[in-house]
Amino acid sequence: MAEEWNRDTGEAVYRSRDPIKNLRLRVLLQRVSPVSALVQRVQEEERAGGGGGRGDGDLQLRSLHSNPAASGYRPGDDEEEAVIGWQEKFFSQFEYELYMNEVACQTPLDRQYHQDVLSLERTSGRKNRRIFTYTDYDRYTNLEEHCQSVTTSQQETPTFLTERMANIRRRRQDRRQLDGVGMRTRLVTWNPSEEFVRHNHVINTPVQTMYIMGDLGPSGKLGIRENEHVLCTIRVDSNGVITLKPDVTGTKGPYRLEVESQRRELWRYTLQHVSEGVQREEQEREQNIYMDLYSRHQEYLSSLVGSDFEMPPAGTLRLFVNGEVVSAQEYDFDNLYVHFFMELPKYWSSPAFQELSGVTQSCKTKTHGRESVAYFCYPFSFEVFLSEEVESDDVPQWPVLYFEVLSLDFWQRYRVEGYGSVVLPETPGMHTLTAQTWRPVELGTVSELRRFFIGGSPELEDMTYIRVPGTFQGERLSRFGFRTQTTGSVTFRFHCVQQSRSFLDSSSLRKRMQSVLDRLGGSSQQSSIHNVLDAFQKARRRMQQARESLPQDLLNTSKASLQQSTA
Repeated sequence: MAEEWNRDTGEAVYRSRDPIKNLRLRVLLQRVSPVSALVQRVQEEERAGGGGGRGDGDLQLRSLHSNPAASGYRPGDDEEEAVIGWQEKFFSQFEYELYMNEVACQTPLDRQYHQDVLSLERTSGRKNRRIFTYTDYDRYTNLEEHCQSVTTSQQETPTFLTERMANIRRRRQDRRQLDGVGMRTRLVTWNPSEEFVRHNHVINTPVQTMYIMGDLGPSGKLGIRENEHVLCTIRVDSNGVITLKPDVTGTKGPYRLEVESQRRELWRYTLQHVSEGVQREEQEREQNIYMDLYSRHQEYLSSLVGSDFEMPPAGTLRLFVNGEVVSAQEYDFDNLYVHFFMELPKYWSSPAFQELSGVTQSCKTKTHGRESVAYFCYPFSFEVFLSEEVESDDVPQWPVLYFEVLSLDFWQRYRVEGYGSVVLPETPGMHTLTAQTWRPVELGTVSELRRFFIGGSPELEDMTYIRVPGTFQGERLSRFGFRTQTTGSVTFRFHCVQQSRSFLDSSSLRKRMQSVLDRLGGSSQQSSIHNVLDAFQKARRRMQQARESLPQDLLNTSKASLQQSTA
């Protein structure tokens, strides 16, 4: 018998979308005393051996089984079975006698129970004897669940949170309005009282609880609170999560309960899930309702989004850039801010309402390692278009983001800390780029003193001078004599999305080398190929020059040796 006990008494968690009122559990409670165990052994042997006897011991056992009253074995008292629904009230012997007296009923719930007891008395009386229930409305709390220790130490003391969780009543909550102000409640309580902390520190999820109890007292002495034991605890929250402690037995063995009374007694009980299954017609009807609901919801979402996505015009590439000015580091002064704008090269355009510039907020620096860093986290968004009608020999340039870093002093005067530029990524996806900056300087210490005290510093009239100015027309751009000083760096993060009708055209996939989009998408690959070809041409010219500088006799000797080796 000991090997068949189910020792897994932990919690089991389930989730159900069906109404909880359909939950049904069958509870079978049996007393395992020496007499009943002996009788059960006889019954098993009779079923196995077909009723044949083998000796005096078997005759005594059969005589004991044939006269159960003489042995004290009463099946009606030692065994009980009940099917219990969710929040179904089964009165115990103590409650039955208590609510029978109208004087003891004080609350509306007590008076309701009084009427239920009277109706049971008028009919056939209480059918259950040992198995009863405590519903969510009863004033009962299982103290054994709240007094569980984390460790096996006898000196363990509960913490503040443990005490609050033990005393909390996890029941349905009424959302009361504070001070009659309705929705205008305070989101933040700056000076919470001790009572406020005690009642609001723990998240109180609305939970309904039900206890299936067993009265394990001796025969004729039922209704004593000390003999009540919890057989199963059922908790259900508003999300449809069902918690059973312990779990249904199923194919496992029964649970075991030992009772210390006048004599040590052993009880066992099983829990079975006996909720009615959904009929095939009802299941099909439910599936049809869900499909109808999903189709209507899909139509609603389609009406909001539209049947087709917005596409750019034919022969146009749309580029979405969701960017962020992340940080600026390694600058001399504090209170930094960044001014930036985007330059659109030839064949690029933007909507009329699009602003291609922006200014971040001023930000103080903080020390991160050995560097002083200012974190902006300033977002910006651009939408630009590229016309695919480009000449075959002309590869258009990608847009460039120009920026300057400035600082504010105590008198709200600004200083230029550095200039820089970033070419927008040519491939879609997320990209994090860090650009170094520089600033123009003048000879002598006067300019630095003026920069430190009154905020003046040399500036660029045209920020495109950071790269190649847009007004420049020529073959060579000389910056000889222009003095600069390296300053800090700025980090950007770009999320790029490209959209074009050519991506959907299968014929364009066979002409990738002839389309402008492919040249743009593979410009990095083309640049690497051009670099390799350029390096090969330079190496070839150096070999030719070296060959021309060698004497003629040495060249003839090398040719002859080469011919002999090949022969």
